[in-house]
Amino acid sequence: MGVESSKTVPEPTLRRLPLYHRYLLQLDKLGRENVSCTDIGLELKLDPTQIRKDFEAAGIEGRPRVGYVLTHLIDGIERFLGWKNVQETFLVGVGSMGAALLGYKKFERCGLNIVAVFDNDAAKVGQKIHHKEILPLDRLVALARQMGILIGIITVPAPAAQAVADLMIQGGIRAIWNFAPVQLRVPESTIVLNEDLYCSLAFLSQKLAGVLRTTPSQSAAIPRF
Repeated sequence: MGVESSKTVPEPTLRRLPLYHRYLLQLDKLGRENVSCTDIGLELKLDPTQIRKDFEAAGIEGRPRVGYVLTHLIDGIERFLGWKNVQETFLVGVGSMGAALLGYKKFERCGLNIVAVFDNDAAKVGQKIHHKEILPLDRLVALARQMGILIGIITVPAPAAQAVADLMIQGGIRAIWNFAPVQLRVPESTIVLNEDLYCSLAFLSQKLAGVLRTTPSQSAAIPRF
């Protein structure tokens, strides 16, 4: 999926499509040939009508009383999300988060190939992690321009994130996946997806607190560490 096409599709739809894809792969392993929106809705606890609309937004149509041919549906989702077109990606920040992302093999199934990693720690530069040599950060701009890199991943501490984002933009990178707990200042033409684990934990904790308030009798069953 290109940058322009993503603007015409609601973000909730874009976030649901990978959920469908993951479930469909499970069905494919079981030998299923066809699937309906009702089947998917029952498993994922979603409205079948919404699922059908999501598929239509992705340009995928089923057949009455038959549903969708499973392999065609999987292929259609992958093409719409751009997973058929491998995107070469740079990653900056080889700490625990960066190392974990480098070791995540399923990115390749999603068309994401981390081809170079960078760090400003001289002690790390030149070492290899998951078979990739760690390069000095001052090489990022030139290499990004030379290789036509469009996606960058930031896994550095918050104080360093903006400077890294600036380098990525100088190198022509158009989309940034930011794992640093900070809001980046970027041009309107640059896409930023923030993965803020701090906010996610706060959301989870608040939801749990609400559950415990409404079901106080169950709180004693929750182990304390």
